[in-house]
Amino acid sequence: MKAELRANLITALRAKRPLFTGIAGYDQTVIPQVENAILSGQDIIFLGERGQAKTRMARLLGELLDPLIPAIAGCEINDEPFVPICAACRARVAAEGDAVEIHWIGRDQRYTEKLATPDIAIADLIGEVDPIKVAEGRYLSDELTIHYGLLPRTHRGIFALNELPDLAERVQVGLLNVMEERDVQIRGYKVRLPLDLFVVASANPEDYTNRGRIITPLKDRFGSQIRTHYPREIAIEIAIMEQERQAYPDEGMVTTVPGYMKELLAELSHLARKSPEISQRSGVSVRVTISNYENIVSNATKRALRNGENAVVPRISDLPSVVSSTAGKIELESVGDVTEEKVIDRLCQRAVLNVFNRTFALVEFEGLLASFAKGATMHVSAALPAQEYVKQALQIPGMKGAVGKLGAAGSPAAVAAAVEFVLEGLHLSRKLNKERGADRATFRA
Repeated sequence: MKAELRANLITALRAKRPLFTGIAGYDQTVIPQVENAILSGQDIIFLGERGQAKTRMARLLGELLDPLIPAIAGCEINDEPFVPICAACRARVAAEGDAVEIHWIGRDQRYTEKLATPDIAIADLIGEVDPIKVAEGRYLSDELTIHYGLLPRTHRGIFALNELPDLAERVQVGLLNVMEERDVQIRGYKVRLPLDLFVVASANPEDYTNRGRIITPLKDRFGSQIRTHYPREIAIEIAIMEQERQAYPDEGMVTTVPGYMKELLAELSHLARKSPEISQRSGVSVRVTISNYENIVSNATKRALRNGENAVVPRISDLPSVVSSTAGKIELESVGDVTEEKVIDRLCQRAVLNVFNRTFALVEFEGLLASFAKGATMHVSAALPAQEYVKQALQIPGMKGAVGKLGAAGSPAAVAAAVEFVLEGLHLSRKLNKERGADRATFRA
């Protein structure tokens, strides 16, 4: 198995074929370490908080398998026709020789994935004596009485075990021989099965320590420990968000998400990963960013439907919709008066201000601020039709230029979103007051 993966990786590297497609942000960090582990023939453990593509990385290892391999037909463990390891196949080859029927198995059939839970038993992973086969007249010591578990059934394949520390310690002990000597023991009977496996596992770093829920000898069996991480750049977070979000073709509607709104959502997640109010041990998953993206688009779609508009463009006033998609995915460090809603609201304000400061300089708004100083006001609301924003904005000198810099000219929905972003940025920069009402907010000097 390891020789097969190594040979196919070498072929891919020579051909400069892209590996691990769909994974962003790991080109200079995680992927080189995975390549080294495969070239060294080492089993892999991915360490990282939730939402760092650990499972996806394990699944993509299957791309390095041969497209098809032969196996003895009817064998539970996909025995190799020329070197069978189970008693039943050895007997068949001895009796039938070259007449033994074979079939071809593909990559998907050679990858097995299991989520580790405390209720998993040795029988699930290794195997168990089958009482029905004993009742048929076989002896308990006969290898043919065994019902194989997931590991033997993944012979000549990749076995992935998610959240490894959640396995009970006695089951972890049962993995030791499989990892090192590649044999198994079932019900006190030593069944010599030289399994050919590539083992890859995942774990949270907090659990994968001597003080955690992992036994030290099992840690020693993994050749490479690879640390995953969250996207380190806003652009990579946005690329993942665009790639993974659920998108639906709504007839008659055109959805456009401005670049500054995408940047704002990515910034929100990055700030959450640095916030002392949020537990960093459990992490802030990329799924937060993806779910937030989906929710603000849904909120904007709902407004467009109610107002009879065809253009869907999320605005700042849609940000409250991210509370439901963020709150369930973060854990607060403290308890008391601090609620998830308050923490998320503060993070949203900081994200808006950071993106605003990267987009504009305050000196660009001297004319606009002068208009507000002379008594201009502006009303915003999540339910307000886009055309109302256009009417208000045209009456305020300086607004057109600010909106134009955001590329919002022409579309009323895009203008509405740009106006809200400019006003909120000026408010958070302490240049405008914002009076919140029951269903709308008013900006004034």
